[in-house]
Amino acid sequence: MFIQTETTPNPATLKFLPGETVLASGTADFPGPDSAAASPLAQRLFGVPGVAGVFLGNDFVTVTKTDPALWDQIKPSILGAIMEHYQSGLPALADSAPADDGHSEHSGPDGDIVVQIKELLDTRVRPAVAQDGGDITFHGFDRGVVYLHMKGACAGCPSSTLTLKMGIENLLRHYIPEVTEVRPVA
Repeated sequence: MFIQTETTPNPATLKFLPGETVLASGTADFPGPDSAAASPLAQRLFGVPGVAGVFLGNDFVTVTKTDPALWDQIKPSILGAIMEHYQSGLPALADSAPADDGHSEHSGPDGDIVVQIKELLDTRVRPAVAQDGGDITFHGFDRGVVYLHMKGACAGCPSSTLTLKMGIENLLRHYIPEVTEVRPVA
């Protein structure tokens, strides 16, 4: 197995491409070891000293390190953990754990606007963000403000504010006049 590694705009995060499907659909975000119970892969990665967060996508694993950890020191252990996981035959995500498809329910008078927002996010934003090892999911829409949740390499990325304001907000405002602002949620 050959695992490729790519840098992301977030210097604390690397994207690992195992050359195999990680999740068949959706994504899974594990911001800390306590949240990894549903993922044998995430649990194995959190066993590597210096790993602070794990994000699983369709064909990639994004790992965020702690501040004092150095990539040169922990990267070989991360590669080994990913390889061991695939050799074990265990799933990346336990069958009982649902993957996040990026959609939260929203009903009410803004239902049509929300459908348009989700469509633009799914077709224009999420594929581009996945290239950088992250994901952005819809959280809500209220009085012109779109609330988005940033995951993986996007969470804590120095350029995330610029991505939200200059990229996503401008895109949504262009196509959907009812959108006035985009804000991140934790």
